[in-house]
Amino acid sequence: MASDTLPYWEACRRGELLVQRCAACARWVHLPAAECPHCGGTDLPYAPVSGEGRVHTFTVVHRSFVPEFRGREPYVLAWIDLPEGVRAFGGVVGCPPGQVRIGMPVRVTFVDDLPQWRPA
Repeated sequence: MASDTLPYWEACRRGELLVQRCAACARWVHLPAAECPHCGGTDLPYAPVSGEGRVHTFTVVHRSFVPEFRGREPYVLAWIDLPEGVRAFGGVVGCPPGQVRIGMPVRVTFVDDLPQWRPA
């Protein structure tokens, strides 16, 4: 069964970052999923998170194979460690790719209703 991601996308359109939290074990789950990867629970309501984080790892894309992103190179894609104890994925915007560093503090922003990360 596919997870219900509608609350996630509606929150993104409002400029709010939501992450699922397992009702059984209280662990955060991201990206949206149908069941908790930690305990297998299926009650995964969405809850708001701080929207702050630190770059865990990243890559600079110099040649995109995705037609919608061609011509935007170079751009940065990153995994972000949130203080809630989960990682989120997205682009890093608002600074040149050469300035992105592991451990850099970032804050969520929304571009075309997608969560992106800018330097904090």
